[in-house]
Amino acid sequence: MGAYILRRLLLIIPTLLGVMVINFALVQFVPGGPVEQIIAEIEGEGDVLGGITGAGGDSGASVEADDTYQGARGLDPKFIAELEQQFGLDKPPVERFMIMMWNYMRLDFGESFFRSIGVFELVMEKLPVSITLGLWSTLIAYVVSIPLGIRKAVRDGTPFDTWTSGAIIVAYSIPGFLFAILLLVLFAGGSYYRIFPLRGLTSEGFADMTLLEQIKDYLWHITLPVIATTIASFATLTLLTKNSFMDEINKQYVTTAKAKGLSEARVLYGHVFRNAMLIVIAGFPAAFISIFFGSSLIIEVIFSLDGLGRLGFEAAVARDYPVIFGTLFVFGLVGLLMGIISDLMYVLVDPRIDFESRKT
Repeated sequence: MGAYILRRLLLIIPTLLGVMVINFALVQFVPGGPVEQIIAEIEGEGDVLGGITGAGGDSGASVEADDTYQGARGLDPKFIAELEQQFGLDKPPVERFMIMMWNYMRLDFGESFFRSIGVFELVMEKLPVSITLGLWSTLIAYVVSIPLGIRKAVRDGTPFDTWTSGAIIVAYSIPGFLFAILLLVLFAGGSYYRIFPLRGLTSEGFADMTLLEQIKDYLWHITLPVIATTIASFATLTLLTKNSFMDEINKQYVTTAKAKGLSEARVLYGHVFRNAMLIVIAGFPAAFISIFFGSSLIIEVIFSLDGLGRLGFEAAVARDYPVIFGTLFVFGLVGLLMGIISDLMYVLVDPRIDFESRKT
């Protein structure tokens, strides 16, 4: 198993490199880089540099325009050149990419273009919010879906199976962002009840609360975002559990166990459960990553949660390249590591699986 894990860890390097290369290349063709952002701010609001200086007092002199940037007419080309140098855009793209990846290998993610904080510190500050949202949503999905899936398998074809299938399919068909808005309207003071807070993860004065009050306040804030994130996960996981149990229930060893006089509960939980739950339990890391990646952005924006998804979105809008690639690197690395953990879960649940015999 050690050799397999080593191979998978080594494969992270080219995989992550490929992800970074593709996204770095795509960014080169996207209009409106950080220099354009500063130019637009200057042209729209006067001499507002947002803390970025070094152009000299003659930055607004009416000198021949630099045709590289739209809207740069009337700005001193030296000012534009200094902006490029400050953002590191004065070097060729290949050189910039090599410098960036070398820094990443040393865990140096640089500093945000528009915030006075390092990217690593910024990511570490936002990461707990996204992990909290993804972890709670995944746990709740498993706690509800596994018993429901087992029940549906045992009562296959009954009215209970029919109406629960209809309910989870309807829930699956509702987009997460639409359900989140519906929850806000109904329960966060939108039009009906003001039971839960509208935004944020904690209340003002959270630091001054007792431990019990902090727990209650945290759970009060996280309820609606977790429900909105989890709702679409029920369908896939419930039907996966049901189908897995149905496959095992119809096998010969179950018929033999029943013929020996074992009770249905003993057969179900003593024999079927371990085999049927292999794919469900082993899929926990993948399910977490799916929720972590797929729902964090929209839900964090709607509920004003200051997590990685919202950070990446704001960085993309502002063309804050260090933050964009820093969050992308973290997302990619976490996803690849979770893939390895998912394989280890298979072995943990069923030791008969041996990845050592695999060639790749």
